[in-house]
Amino acid sequence: MPSIRPISDLRNNANEISEYCRKEREPVYITKNGVGDMVVMSIEDYERQQMLLSLYGKLAEAEAEVARGEQGDDFFAFAKKLRENIHGKV
Repeated sequence: MPSIRPISDLRNNANEISEYCRKEREPVYITKNGVGDMVVMSIEDYERQQMLLSLYGKLAEAEAEVARGEQGDDFFAFAKKLRENIHGKV
């Protein structure tokens, strides 16, 4: 169940809200005059969400390239090249 708090709680109980977001890994919805105004979430969850959005965008772009018939790199050749680069520098 989502945590919904009035904006006055953000001012008066910021540490409690911050702790809740980090501990529960859930956002807190902030209302202003009874209407949704903003969402507060931990920086870790925000960054994870942004990375997922970026990944989904890249996957959509790759699917569009495949649909257009574009030729990509062979996975096994690409993976071999990556391994050689990593092991060569370690």
